[in-house]
Amino acid sequence: MRAFLVLLHRWFGLFIAVFLIIAGLTGALISWDHELDEWLNPHLFKSQSQGEPLPMLELVRHVEDADPRVRASFFGLEAEPGHNAEIWVDARENPETGQRYELGYDHAFVDPVTGEIVGKREWGKISLHPEHLMSFLYKLHFTLHLPEWKGIDRWGVWLMGAAAMVWLFDTFIAMALTLPRKRRVQKPAGKGWLQRWKPAWMIRRGAGAYKLNFDLHRAVGLWVFGLLLMLAFTSFSLNLYREIFYPVMSMVSETTPGPFETRTPTALHDPVEPQVSWPELFSKARTEADNRGWEEPIGDTFYSDNFAVFGVRFYYPGEDHDSGGMKVKSLYYDGKTAELIGDEVPWEGTAADVFNQLQFPLHSGRIAGLPGRIIVSIMGIAVAMLSITGLVIWWKKRKARVASRKRKQEMALNSATYQ
Repeated sequence: MRAFLVLLHRWFGLFIAVFLIIAGLTGALISWDHELDEWLNPHLFKSQSQGEPLPMLELVRHVEDADPRVRASFFGLEAEPGHNAEIWVDARENPETGQRYELGYDHAFVDPVTGEIVGKREWGKISLHPEHLMSFLYKLHFTLHLPEWKGIDRWGVWLMGAAAMVWLFDTFIAMALTLPRKRRVQKPAGKGWLQRWKPAWMIRRGAGAYKLNFDLHRAVGLWVFGLLLMLAFTSFSLNLYREIFYPVMSMVSETTPGPFETRTPTALHDPVEPQVSWPELFSKARTEADNRGWEEPIGDTFYSDNFAVFGVRFYYPGEDHDSGGMKVKSLYYDGKTAELIGDEVPWEGTAADVFNQLQFPLHSGRIAGLPGRIIVSIMGIAVAMLSITGLVIWWKKRKARVASRKRKQEMALNSATYQ
């Protein structure tokens, strides 16, 4: 059985090694994506104007009027003090091609006082330029930047999700391989099971480079076993949420499906044009929130044009960052009829609903605030280190196996020669 587990660990590890090195190193950085992005690009985020800011919907109109090919898809209702307004856009469908327009950007930065568009960029663009670096790393983390093919742009998401599933199984296998082997004959004065397992948790000093590499791979993996399980599971659940995670959760526990679970999205290049204006949406959402006793103002809003769903989120300024990664109170409306089609309140719903809400906060560490983000950054480096040390172990053993086979062939050849 142990030999079979060793074989599985070897091939599982080889399959996921590159994925985990990329995900680990990028994850260590994107835990601080907002802060690093602002530090790298103050010209995009910091406003240079003084005065009374314009209404956000007027800024949205400035962006849409400046480029008729775009439609606003996400924006906050108030710009952060001293910051430019950020307005995200989707490309409309080009009637001549039946495809979305090629914009070259999806994120506009607008001076809140003058309405001037001070910058544009494409989120996740493959570029090491400071304007794109953090979003490039963020998208690399969970998609590998695999391109759209046959109208589907989720190939990378699915591949990373599959790697996460293998990682989850392999984490249990790795733990099992550290356990001490059963003794065929128990000696009266022999060491206990826990005493024999103790060396697996330790790093030997002065034992040579290979043994140090092996100890780092085994001991560090044991010490952070629980965190590895959490990261592997949440990586799988986030990447394969609609495809596997949510359907399975719905089979084993009671869930409350929202519009993104019950609706089938249109094709990527077949967007649904909204039939509801932003003022009408905000009026309906405010009335509904008041009826529910929600005192928070509308914080931001979005329109998903492949699902034909509007979302309106309620929070006081800054609460979206201080919510521990949990979602905030939200209402969802049909993009054509303005009918209320769903809602979401953090920490409310069935046990399965709350468990679903926890996936991103756990994966990002934000559920534990600043200490959690620090731990996740350290874990990103640890995941990459475990993969690299595992590759070194495999390479060393492979060289030894090849050398052993070569010696046996030479011995057999020499034996045949002298017979």
